[in-house]
Amino acid sequence: MNTAFITLALPIPATIAELHTTIETALNHHGEPLRWAITRIEHQTAYIEAIVTTA
Repeated sequence: MNTAFITLALPIPATIAELHTTIETALNHHGEPLRWAITRIEHQTAYIEAIVTTA
């Protein structure tokens, strides 16, 4: 098992309720998320930093 540090810039969805799902879906493309945080928001874009594991 390997870990990786990932940074993403994602557009903020129409509702905040969709934000968690949007982030989890984007992170799953890189591996299994261990932890993540929104580090900043600018111009309708959320910047995410995460640690993911890969096989």
